Amino acid sequence: MRIAIVGPVAQSIPPKRSGSVESVTALLASGLVARGHAVTLFATESSQTTARLHATFPRGYHEDSEMWPWELCELLNLAAAVERAADFDVIHYQAEYTPISLAFTRLTPTPVLVTVHHAPTATEVALWSRWARAPFVAVSLAQERLLAGLNVVGTVHHAIDSAAFPLRRDPDDYLAFLGRFTEGKGVLEAIDVARRTGLRLVLAAAENEYYRDVVAPLVDGSRIVYAGEVGPADRASLLGGARALLYPVQASEPFGLVMAEAMACGTPVAALRRGAVDEIVEDGVTGSVFESLDDLVEGLPTVMGLDRSAVRARALERFGPDRMVQAHLDVYAHAIEQHDDFERIA
Repeated sequence: MRIAIVGPVAQSIPPKRSGSVESVTALLASGLVARGHAVTLFATESSQTTARLHATFPRGYHEDSEMWPWELCELLNLAAAVERAADFDVIHYQAEYTPISLAFTRLTPTPVLVTVHHAPTATEVALWSRWARAPFVAVSLAQERLLAGLNVVGTVHHAIDSAAFPLRRDPDDYLAFLGRFTEGKGVLEAIDVARRTGLRLVLAAAENEYYRDVVAPLVDGSRIVYAGEVGPADRASLLGGARALLYPVQASEPFGLVMAEAMACGTPVAALRRGAVDEIVEDGVTGSVFESLDDLVEGLPTVMGLDRSAVRARALERFGPDRMVQAHLDVYAHAIEQHDDFERIA
């Protein structure tokens, strides 16, 4: 199959620091190449891939302040793939923010799929429904439900690179929180859990205004520690060294890749039931899903006592790259068949 994967151009693929969209895109492209498919990745020139690389820009707009507005950068990268539509059987757009690929779906004979990586609002879905035939790939059943009324051609969970997240059988004595510093991510709740349980908590994410104004005053450098934004190697070390990953999200999320990454290291997850959490965490196997913060505090010792080898084994079974690659191939085949049916009807 001839496949165009259009990645974000915010930074390189895979990312040098944090970036779940870029990480998943890199795994998908390399996995498809390993299966013998002809894959072209539309990304920054700084990207590293076994696929053919079409570099629209030398670097990403997170790395080059002159690359603004970001929307135009993303649009031009996508347009580069659409201009070569005849070279591909399918174009798959990984939307960092919004599905701008919708505007191209009626303008090219090649099906253009889109994966959005956030939890869309009803207002967004209502707008997107103007392109009723545009094919969407959901990243979880929770997100698929939010996309109700759209043409969802498949639901595929993300994958993690198991080699990049090795098993850590004997963790250190701390809890971990990795995620953007926003109210919805539950960082304040994670700090509350650490204080109530008397356990040390390490926070890791890029510093922003919310961190400086709300979180930083609670960081004491001893019980609550800020580790900054961590790159891939440090990320695996931090996750693997934790007795548990805290994921007390307050807003529904479509996936939560850090949970799968932690579990690959053998680190169990203690999370609140929001969004796709109960699709990712298997209660009593890879962690526990709680209804309230009080329940999480009470159940945390049980979570930390789970067999770390069993946690990793289950994570690799459910979130290995081969599964994700095959699922996407099935989705591509379905989208191409559906597109041909639409063309015949037209």
